[in-house]
This record gives sequence, C-alpha cells and structure tokens, in this order.
Amino acid sequence: MGTARGVRPADSHTAAYAGPVTPDPTPSPLDVVVHSGPADWWVILAGLGPLSVLIAALLAFYINWRTLKQRTAADATALEQKREADAHALLQKTEADSRAEWWRRTQWALDRALDQDEGTKALGLATLEVLARSELARTEELELFDIAWKSVWGDENADDDGQGTETDQETAFVDAGGNIGENGTTGEDTTKEVGP
Repeated sequence: MGTARGVRPADSHTAAYAGPVTPDPTPSPLDVVVHSGPADWWVILAGLGPLSVLIAALLAFYINWRTLKQRTAADATALEQKREADAHALLQKTEADSRAEWWRRTQWALDRALDQDEGTKALGLATLEVLARSELARTEELELFDIAWKSVWGDENADDDGQGTETDQETAFVDAGGNIGENGTTGEDTTKEVGP
C-alpha cells in the first residue's frame, strides 16, 4: 500500500475541521429566593456600629468638657487664693519693714534723749513724742518712752498716773504751725523751744 507522494498522514493531534462553530444557547436567568426571618445579633451589631461610635464620641466630648470646666474652676480658685496669700504676705512684710524702721528711728531718738547736751536731748525727746503718736507704737514701747522720759527729767516731771509722755511743763521742740515736712522733720524757722 503505497502512499501518494506529497501527502502526509494525518497527525493524531490535529483536529479535523468540523465546520462553523455555533455558540451555546444563552443562559436563562437564575431565580434567587431570600428567606426573611429574624436577623442574627452580629448583623444588628454591625448595623449599630456607626451609631455606637457617635455615642462614644459624644460621651468622650462631655467628659472632657466637664473635666476642663472643673479644672478651670479649680485653677481660678487656686489663683485667687494665691493672690490673697501674696497680698497678705506683702502686707505683713510692709508692716514688719515699717516696724523695723520705726524701731530704728526710736533707737536713734532714745540715744539723743539720753545725751548730755541739752539741745540734742530736746531733739531726741521731741522725736520720741512724734514716734509715740505713730500707729506703729505698741503699749510696751510707750512704756519704754515713759521710762526714758522719767530718766531724762526725773520722776517729779512725770505724770501721776505714769501713762502719758506729756508733763505739765513741756520741754521739747514743738512744731508751732503743726507743719511736718515730707520726710517727717520740721523746718528750723517754724520750730521754737517751749520750756519752764
């Protein structure tokens, strides 16, 4: 059996041409049936997720607002208390400084009042008289003035009750016009000596 020249035998792998290809018929629509019934809890929870985030944000805002309001009120109270404490401390320091300066002047006046020179003694006693009228003078210091007065002029010139610094005969430099300058001293032209 011979084969014709130029014709090859058919491969087993090549398909034979069968003619034009016709497509499969169009698929028909598929009916889907959903059974409605009570939803599962996780489905409900997933649906409420955005609402729960909103509620949590509002709750956090309210808590922060209340905290800020309380902190602001506490800061205002603390600031007011600090202001009062500072004012009180400043008042105490000012009073202590004033008392220290008053006592320094008193020591100076006592030293002058106990001097042997009559003019210096009279200046010291006049200064003590002015210092005794100060609101900074306490009872025990006024008693000290009485003792100084008695030691300078003797007991016969002191008051009978021992409480005042003035005697029946005043011996001191007195401001005739009642004018005291800015620095608490009197001018020489308005000063006169009053004595026995």
